[in-house]
Amino acid sequence: MEFRIERNALTDAVAWAARVLPTRSPVPVLGGLLLEAADGRLSVSGLDYEASARIEVEAETIRPGRVLVLGRRLLDICRVLPERVVECAVEGSRFSLTGGGARFGLSVLPFDDYPALPVLPEVLGEVDAALFAAAVSQVVVAAGRDDTLPTLTGIRLALDGDAMTLAATDRYRFAVRTFGWKPGRDGISADVVVPARRLTEIARSFAPDGMVRIALDGGSAGFEQAGTRTTVRLFDGRLPRHGKLFAMTGAVTAGTDRVPLLAAVKRVAVVADGGSPLHLTFSGDSVLLQAGYEDDVASQRLPAVWDGADELTVAFNPGYLMDALGSFDAPAVRFELMGPGQRAMITGRTADQESPYRDASAPASVHRGADHQHLLMSVKPLL
Repeated sequence: MEFRIERNALTDAVAWAARVLPTRSPVPVLGGLLLEAADGRLSVSGLDYEASARIEVEAETIRPGRVLVLGRRLLDICRVLPERVVECAVEGSRFSLTGGGARFGLSVLPFDDYPALPVLPEVLGEVDAALFAAAVSQVVVAAGRDDTLPTLTGIRLALDGDAMTLAATDRYRFAVRTFGWKPGRDGISADVVVPARRLTEIARSFAPDGMVRIALDGGSAGFEQAGTRTTVRLFDGRLPRHGKLFAMTGAVTAGTDRVPLLAAVKRVAVVADGGSPLHLTFSGDSVLLQAGYEDDVASQRLPAVWDGADELTVAFNPGYLMDALGSFDAPAVRFELMGPGQRAMITGRTADQESPYRDASAPASVHRGADHQHLLMSVKPLL
């Protein structure tokens, strides 16, 4: 095996594939990257028991072949090579990299114990890469981090016709984003749970100006874009359905500009030690933020629209509220409040809607192909 390739192209390909390599593994070869050169292309592949990644780039093939080498060591070498053309070759039991006067050699790993790369599941359709990445980043803030409840550390990916829904919950927060995608055929329906950390890495790795092909089967999900392909194992469980939770019957509503509110939450929360709550009191045409106890207190008042007859004070975990407000990209947010100690719905409001603070449609009514983002929060467990 022998090939020539630009140093930056090699580094980017190795870094992309190395994302899935396990930090530690009882099987040493799982720390390896498989390099295959043929017909003017170089493919770099990696896998562990949860995910796989494969990328193809252009390379001048001198002698076709393949080699398995330690992935993270290869990445370290690629990052320090001079920015020149790199000549790579297998020489006996060693893989050599030469460029700009520098030369490195890596031991070759045996192929015998290296598993076969998973096959990409059936492709069901495609979605805009930038839209998909934004949606994942918006719902992942609510994903659980307790590995003893693995399903809650995942993101629900549901397909229904031309609508895709992503959802996540840690029992105190429930984030949902529904948006349009392009199914490959009529009648597509699916409902799976993808590990949140893996899906976040995958969504961020794709070029934002293209489309991502979505592939699913009973045990894995696949994502593909222009020479890159990755798969990930699905969780066996299902996330709780959010329909009844999001039915905010009898809620009173309030609205305010998102960016000033986020800045005020960060400011006032400085005195909220030990997980103490941040209180929002809505009344008249304002909202008062308050936090702290005894001598260490902070407050700030902001303009707001309030639909209630009487003032209402609700408590939030300040960190959760900052995560929620930071996940929206709309200029304003709308609160639906059930009362003190009860669940609260936060929805983004965009400038082209009838009002920056009001929405005539019910939060739970998601129209096929439409774009909605909702985040439910509570100081008590929702589930």
